[in-house]
Amino acid sequence: MNTSQTLRGFATVSYWAEDMEAAKAWYTSLLGIAPYFERSGPDGSLAYVEFRLGDYQHEMGLINRRFAPADASHVPGGAILYWHVDDIEATLHRLKSMGAAEYEPLVHRGVGFITASVTDPFGNVLGIMYNAHYLEMLDARMQEQSAIAE
Repeated sequence: MNTSQTLRGFATVSYWAEDMEAAKAWYTSLLGIAPYFERSGPDGSLAYVEFRLGDYQHEMGLINRRFAPADASHVPGGAILYWHVDDIEATLHRLKSMGAAEYEPLVHRGVGFITASVTDPFGNVLGIMYNAHYLEMLDARMQEQSAIAE
């Protein structure tokens, strides 16, 4: 393992919401799983929830917007983290049917790479992507684990 790399891998992505109960319900419905961790703030209201998802159990946190950095803008922008999905058209359709607004339509970025993004009902940009490289790396990992098990 090359530990000299500055960015080693995705650890956690955080999304902000003013209505934490609504955000928790929306993402629970989208993901089909409940958060594995919840924390209340000093006033007893929900302050943070965290989901683990995907092939690598990545962390996705919802944080009460009152804890956002003071200069955080409420306007979408900046970096977009793209989650790999197997059926990007169906996922984009589902997100929009759940109240998300299209931020960027489907864009074919070369063979095996398609992106799109939405703004969730809480003002966060959620990127989705069909990514052939992700699937190649996942397949290689599965083959390595299979060889070790034998």
